[in-house]
Amino acid sequence: MDGSRGFREGVASLLSRPDEIMLAAGASGELLVARLRVVVAALLLLLPLINVLGGGSIRESLAGLVGAVIVNVFALLWLQLARRPRHYRWLPFATAAFDITAITLVLAVLGANHLPSALNSMVVWCCYLLAILVTALRSDGRTTLFAGLLALLQYGLLNAVVFSMASSPEQLISTEYGAVTAGTQIQRMLLLAIVTLVTATVVYRMQRLVELSGTDGLTQLPNRSWLLHRMPRLLESADEDGLSLSLALIDLDHFKRVNAEAGHHAGDRALRHVVAVLKGMIEPDEWLVRLGGEELVLVMPLPTGTAWERVDALRRRLSERPFDPERAHLEPIRMTFSAGIASSPHDGHDASSLLGRADQRLKIAKREGRNRVVARDG
Repeated sequence: MDGSRGFREGVASLLSRPDEIMLAAGASGELLVARLRVVVAALLLLLPLINVLGGGSIRESLAGLVGAVIVNVFALLWLQLARRPRHYRWLPFATAAFDITAITLVLAVLGANHLPSALNSMVVWCCYLLAILVTALRSDGRTTLFAGLLALLQYGLLNAVVFSMASSPEQLISTEYGAVTAGTQIQRMLLLAIVTLVTATVVYRMQRLVELSGTDGLTQLPNRSWLLHRMPRLLESADEDGLSLSLALIDLDHFKRVNAEAGHHAGDRALRHVVAVLKGMIEPDEWLVRLGGEELVLVMPLPTGTAWERVDALRRRLSERPFDPERAHLEPIRMTFSAGIASSPHDGHDASSLLGRADQRLKIAKREGRNRVVARDG
């Protein structure tokens, strides 16, 4: 039962959009694949020359040259697009489809000259495996599954065409490529499926590790690592839409007193209590993050004034919901926080600047007696 549930969760994770850390890693992986593709495409330009020097026909060499030029044009196009990280969400799927389809077309061209080579050219066929394996660099399980299924579909279609074109078994026998048999082709289709599953498992494992690294173990909130990867994209989107993005740095007041009076276990429960209260009031497009200790960050797509109203309402709500330490000799503890707010673009254009300005205003709130929210410099 647990195995079945784990399998379903794994499939759901692979089919879902990765989190921000994985997307950032995938963008750099896409750029790496694009650079590798350019190098391979450039090497393909040498093949027509080698063919001529080896005694091949001029016609075949010209056809090969045209194909290599087309591949180079697309490789350079994908590289230019990949240099704008995450600007084109469809790019990983488009480039994966290009890689798989280019391999299929090469096999088809080989088969047009010599039928068995379409299915028994191991050098070209192995490129399917490489194209599927490199999708792991994109850190997106959807891309891996897409590439694997496309390879199976195209290679299966190529098999159907070749076997239908062969009027006799002798046409599928070659001294250079060996005999094309249905059993061998089924094995290769199975190998494509296995490589796809193995690569998808690697991606899933990477997603789980990154998910754990970007999540706070105590509160299950996103952590500092998540925030630093997420903020650039949020700021970029807000800037493109001409909107403000506000960040509130929240610090619980006198939290050490809870640990001292009720114990560290109660302190952990008190922190989870605070998180539950705050999460119950925030909107779906707002993000609550734990920086560490008793420090939290609330990211809001709001201008400064509206953000102040939002955080101050959270402050009042928390003070109305005391924490019960569940000890006979201790009364419920009233929880409060102080907060400093910074907004883009007025207070900065990156996470570091906004956190710095919010920290300055948090210190003002502490100096002025705590349990208050400061959004302007004193």
